[in-house]
Amino acid sequence: MSQHTDPKPGFSHEKVETSNFLMIVLILLVIAIGGLVEIVPLFFQKSTTEPIQGLKPYSALQLAGRDVYLREGCYNCHSQMIRPFRAETLRYGHYSVAGEFVYDHPFQWGSKRTGPDLHRVGGKYSDEWHRIHLNNPRDVVPESNMPAYVWLEKALIDSTAMAPRMRALRSVGVPYSDADIDAAAAEVQGRTDMDALVAYLQVLGRALPGEPTATTTVAPPTR
Repeated sequence: MSQHTDPKPGFSHEKVETSNFLMIVLILLVIAIGGLVEIVPLFFQKSTTEPIQGLKPYSALQLAGRDVYLREGCYNCHSQMIRPFRAETLRYGHYSVAGEFVYDHPFQWGSKRTGPDLHRVGGKYSDEWHRIHLNNPRDVVPESNMPAYVWLEKALIDSTAMAPRMRALRSVGVPYSDADIDAAAAEVQGRTDMDALVAYLQVLGRALPGEPTATTTVAPPTR
C-alpha cells in the first residue's frame, strides 16, 4: 500500500523542497542578503574607498594610454592584481592594495594570466624596451606569443576627446582640476597611441610607499 502523504500545511522543510517557485524565491533571498552583508561594509571601509597617500590621478597622456590598453584588450591576458603570496611578491613586487585603484574606472583586477601581471611593471623597463616589445614582442622575448601592435606607432591620439573624458571621471570622484582639464588637449597633441600606452605602463604600480616615484619618460615627438 502506498505510504504517500501530502505535504504538511504551513511553512515546512518538505513544502520548500517540493515547490520550485518557493525554492527559487528563498535561494534568491539568501543570495541577496549574503551579497549585502559582503558588499555594503566595503563602502565604509577606508582602505577600500580612500586613495593611498601620494596617489595622483592619471595625466592626460597616461589616461589616453589606459584607454588604448582597454581598447586593445590587454586585460584579456594581463592582470593587475598581485596577491599576498610569497610566490607572487617575489616575482612581481609588493602585493596590490585597494587604495591604489581608487581612481581606476574600471580597475583591472582579475585572475586571467596568459602573460605576466603588470601591476608593478612601471619603471622596470625603459621606454625603448616597451616600444620594441609592442612593435614585435619576439624581439625582446623570443618565446612570447603576444601579438604585435605595430599600428600604435602611427595612430595619433584624438586630443579633443581628453577633456570630456576627464570631466566624466571627475564626476565620479577623480580629482581633476579645471587646469588639468584645460591643458589636456595640448598635452596629447601630436602624440601617438604608442606614446600614450608606454606612459601608462610606466606609471603602473609606482604610487605605493616604498615604490619608486611615478614619472613618465616618454620623449616629445620629433615628427
